[in-house]
Amino acid sequence: MNLTADLYLSLIRGGAANLSQNRHTINDLNVFPIPDGDTGDNMYMTIEAGTRATGNKLCDMAASVSQGMLLGARGNSGVILSRIFAGMAKGFEGLKEADANAFNAAMRAGVDAAYHAVSQPVEGTILTVLREGVAAADGSSSLEEYMDLMIAGMDLSLQHTPDLLDVLKKAGVVDSGGAGLICVWEGMRAALHGESPLAEEAAVPQAHQVDFNAFTEDSVLEFGYCTEFLLRLQRSKVDLDSFDESVISAWLAQKGDSLVFFRDGSIIKVHVHTQDPGEILSKCREWGEFLTIKVENMTLQHHENHMEERFKRSRKPLGIVAVAAGKGLTDAFREMGADEVIEGGQTMNPPVERFLEAFDHTSADTILVFPNNSNILLTACQAAELYKKSDIRVIPTKTLGEGYYAMANMPADVSVDEMVQGLTEAAASVTTGMVSQAIRDTDAGRKGDYLGFNGKKILCGSPERSKTAIRLAEVLDAGSHDIVLILAGADVPAEEAEALRQQLEQACPLSECILLQGGQPIYDYILVLC
Repeated sequence: MNLTADLYLSLIRGGAANLSQNRHTINDLNVFPIPDGDTGDNMYMTIEAGTRATGNKLCDMAASVSQGMLLGARGNSGVILSRIFAGMAKGFEGLKEADANAFNAAMRAGVDAAYHAVSQPVEGTILTVLREGVAAADGSSSLEEYMDLMIAGMDLSLQHTPDLLDVLKKAGVVDSGGAGLICVWEGMRAALHGESPLAEEAAVPQAHQVDFNAFTEDSVLEFGYCTEFLLRLQRSKVDLDSFDESVISAWLAQKGDSLVFFRDGSIIKVHVHTQDPGEILSKCREWGEFLTIKVENMTLQHHENHMEERFKRSRKPLGIVAVAAGKGLTDAFREMGADEVIEGGQTMNPPVERFLEAFDHTSADTILVFPNNSNILLTACQAAELYKKSDIRVIPTKTLGEGYYAMANMPADVSVDEMVQGLTEAAASVTTGMVSQAIRDTDAGRKGDYLGFNGKKILCGSPERSKTAIRLAEVLDAGSHDIVLILAGADVPAEEAEALRQQLEQACPLSECILLQGGQPIYDYILVLC
């Protein structure tokens, strides 16, 4: 049996369906004993974004799957998963279908792409499980045999991940990303045999109700149309091997604004604001045919979302995009100069496409990005690679505290390179401590207790939230810092937070203790020591 375009899409859908059924189990494999487990959700939303792919040949279908997953990728595990399938798409280039040997070659390309997606690959993770699974299946004579051997190899590799990472052994779990990967391939194997499971029913969002009265017979089209489409380049119209897509982007830049444009294989992704979408669509057919089209009247968008300034604002030299959760923190980042604040954080990892939208709305020559979460950093970097209209600089902030302090100390009158260096150094100088409720028993406390930690290191714990924060401040030597910023979470009463500030003020007489009602989920308190 050879792998065709239709069969490949069936495998992808089977993998997504099986992961959907098991994603909560994958989530529960989190190493850290606080609500930190969203690996299953991130991987599922990533692969699900590739299930609506199209293509008559295997190479086209694989490229379409990769494109969908690229834009839908969330979290580190989702980004790595998307790169696996991007590497496979490269391996399938030019193929109408593939036998076991060709599939093996594509899988090796997937391994290479996954490892290159991570600046410092760590063994004992999804990368190891993938690599050793592919190695175990090398030399298979059929797709069925390949799947069997690969899954067996991945399963064996997964069981050894605690031997490679002490953090896994201490938590008594295997790597969640590797477990999710096995779920995907088990679903693909089931689909290969025509036994694909059904995905869980997801909540269906309510259809957005458009107020058509916002644009009447007497209205003037002030903002134009938001026009988005996927264009498949056609061999009958262009030479795919030598075609320079900048011809299209240059023409579009003259006909509209807020342009987002990139090419993935033979597919062109376009987002543009224009007064005449008909002209745009007609011209682009000179190069290919449309896979999807969406055209929306931005006057209605303006009326509903009060986004007049977004569409009117002219391009500026410098813009800022930050990630935050909680009204207080979101407002604070905006007050410090963020043009766009993407909602996200622990267990809420935004996809690549949300970053692209934020970059577009920011409309600046250079855009600084503050991910403010270690599991969102890789997604932000992937979005930065895709976006070509601006110079995107990702400041490697891994906590909200690092991002807050860096933005509060934004250097002025310096070059972009000097600014990035200064912000990076500012973020690295911060010590961030966090308090959250345990979801299982640990050495530091029982389930339901409050844990104080720095990074992935648990430093203290107790049944009382404020006592844990006080003890955490002591362990982190908060009194030796000039500033102690307290970010109070969504579930913390204002009176309790103020009482904690006063206690820390007494305990740290040489430090300035500042309280902000951040409203962030998961973390009851975040202590930012500067």
